[in-house]
Amino acid sequence: MGPSSGAISSRIMQPAEAAAVAVPTPVALQSNVLVLNRLYQAIRIINVRRAFSLLCRDLAEVIHIEEGSNGRSQWMNLNFTDWRELSELKAQFEPDDYEWIHTVRFQIAVPRIIRLLGYDKLPRQEVKFNRRNIFARDNNRCQYCGKRFPTTDLSLDHVIPKSQGGKSTWENIVCACIKCNVKKGGRTPEQANMHLITRPVKPKRSPVINIRLADERYQSWKQFLDNAYWTVELKS
Repeated sequence: MGPSSGAISSRIMQPAEAAAVAVPTPVALQSNVLVLNRLYQAIRIINVRRAFSLLCRDLAEVIHIEEGSNGRSQWMNLNFTDWRELSELKAQFEPDDYEWIHTVRFQIAVPRIIRLLGYDKLPRQEVKFNRRNIFARDNNRCQYCGKRFPTTDLSLDHVIPKSQGGKSTWENIVCACIKCNVKKGGRTPEQANMHLITRPVKPKRSPVINIRLADERYQSWKQFLDNAYWTVELKS
């Protein structure tokens, strides 16, 4: 897709050198990059600095997805040089659609997805049972009154209280605002004449990823996170 890295070495710095002087904007620093293994399976989310470190060392490539004229998604596999050149076009015609990293010679867009070139493994998909993931699963919403709160104003409630044999599990803990938690006390929802908005379940994947998918910037992640997309049997 354009000249090779050798052809442009006299015009710009080498990728590793460019990365050493890259200056991400504040918005870029808050961005996330989805990492795929060599088989295009999603394995983790990383920050911008880590993503460019992998790209500059030729350990990964950018997977860029655009909607074609026929309305279908089109994929491009791009190395660091190719992505830099495409970024020049994006800077001219779609600057507001990306976050940017600035070097002394050029600017480059933050990719949404990268693919590791030499890693086939799929890490365990076990979702950690912790406060952060419970808040993310319930979208910071009290599961009794339905209102959203900052995490500082939320507590965790045992649906079936510990005093009645309730366990600390995904299926028995929900977010609750302080007011609702006090109202419910050491009773079950039925005993307190309260109703759960959503039945608590164990997430199949990290709830934090679901929050990212709500951001329009990360919609291209969805097809790589949809297990059915990859496991459905193809017709011959």
